[in-house]
Amino acid sequence: MVGVIGPNGGGKSTLVKALLGLVPYEAGEVEILGRKPRRRVRRLVGYVPQREEVDWNFPVSVFDVVMMGRVPALGLLRQPSRRDRELVTGALETVGMADHAEARIGELSGGQQQRVFLARALAQEAEILLLDEPVSGVDALAQHEIFDLLRRLQDRGKTVLVTTHDLTCVTERFNAALLLNRRVVAYGPPDEVFTPELLNAAYGSHLRIIDVGGRTVAIEEG
Repeated sequence: MVGVIGPNGGGKSTLVKALLGLVPYEAGEVEILGRKPRRRVRRLVGYVPQREEVDWNFPVSVFDVVMMGRVPALGLLRQPSRRDRELVTGALETVGMADHAEARIGELSGGQQQRVFLARALAQEAEILLLDEPVSGVDALAQHEIFDLLRRLQDRGKTVLVTTHDLTCVTERFNAALLLNRRVVAYGPPDEVFTPELLNAAYGSHLRIIDVGGRTVAIEEG
């Protein structure tokens, strides 16, 4: 599980969208599982967007939101099959939202909404999960539940990449950290990336670094 960190405007969300082919890139190439991200490869990548990018007032049920994850396989005109419905139901069960299948997506809490969008990615049968600030605006309990769920998915063989501003969370919950500021500053285990030198290289004077029980804790300021 990789935590993508860096200052505002450092390129975290842009990286995710470039992997999805949603934004152009000026140089270089993107490969997913050793292949360029054409349509068939993109089916293997599930995306959970930032909450502010979603219209939560749109009148759609939880089940239908998760069924949208089947669109890459179905196309726009085919009707869902029994297997598609089973995949959706299974995804909702995995994230603990099966009892809310008929609820309107806008009626749910922030944490529940994020779990539904994660279920959408699972219904897609994605092997790689890209989550852009998945715990922004949700309470502490919901954050804990989401990260526990991501850990279980990793244990099942999923690759999980999460953008976040919570540097301490990356230290505690992630296997690896990718530190960005318009370029890759560092990548590796959090205790190797979270050094004063590397963090200052990415954040400059906007970061205060303290030691808590022998662990480096970074607090973004301003």
